[in-house]
Amino acid sequence: MTGFKIPPKFLDRAADLGPGAAEWLDSLPFLAEKYTAKWQLEYDGEAMHGFVGVAQPVRRTDGSPAILKLGWPHEESDDEPLALSTWAGQGAVLMYDNVPEDGVLLLERLDATRSLETEPIQEAVETVGALARRLAVPAPEALQRSLREEAAELVTELPETWSELGEPFERKYLDAAVEICVNLGPEAGELMVNEDLHFENVLAGTREPWLVIDPKPLSGDLEFGAISILWNRAEESTMDDKLKWFCAAAGVDAERARAWTLVRAVQNWTWLYEDLAEGASPETIAEDPAYAAVPGIAAWALR
Repeated sequence: MTGFKIPPKFLDRAADLGPGAAEWLDSLPFLAEKYTAKWQLEYDGEAMHGFVGVAQPVRRTDGSPAILKLGWPHEESDDEPLALSTWAGQGAVLMYDNVPEDGVLLLERLDATRSLETEPIQEAVETVGALARRLAVPAPEALQRSLREEAAELVTELPETWSELGEPFERKYLDAAVEICVNLGPEAGELMVNEDLHFENVLAGTREPWLVIDPKPLSGDLEFGAISILWNRAEESTMDDKLKWFCAAAGVDAERARAWTLVRAVQNWTWLYEDLAEGASPETIAEDPAYAAVPGIAAWALR
């Protein structure tokens, strides 16, 4: 295969990423060519994509398969290389090289046709929980984001945003989320937590049966990541069962997980209305389970 092509569906979706998205999309072919030359790679199939990046299959000089990942620069993704280097392939995809300032990573290639999205739901949830526990190592000092700091910011940020958006949902959810941040934020832990550990971000591997990709790390409580197993595959089983399975596999407290889940649901709820106010299409919003499922998750978590 010669050349690099941005997947058409990603081109359509990436327009909603934010300011600078058009310029970043224009730069992707250049970045692909630059780093295939730098790392002496050969294209090996059509590019794939997620919500915020493109993954181009390549082969290295020794013929081994790899992935050239071109990611949208974003605060939540800035520490992905740090997380992957800290885990060093233990429960997560191996990172061979990276250039953080360009959002470019060279990664081990996993089986993109097999994720936990299609595994039996209880097995999938328990696998996510077990991986979350394995990856919850002490956070490196260089990690930029911490739950303690973010919770403190949310205490003022959530009410301000909610008010500016015209009070788009009931105040009881907002008040409960703020109270949790006040009570649990200052005592949040210092483990490395992947706040985007959902079923499609766990792919089949050869070194290990399942490996995590695309982490969004921060320092905090492991319970803070529980929501990701609730807003995906929402029609399968119940939220009570999923939380029970996750907490047992991860060895975490169910009530603390429910509390942080409410905070994250309310935060995502405000982001949903912010995106709509900024012109995001309702169709795009509806495709994102992290938005579409949050009203139901918030109602469940508050009870």
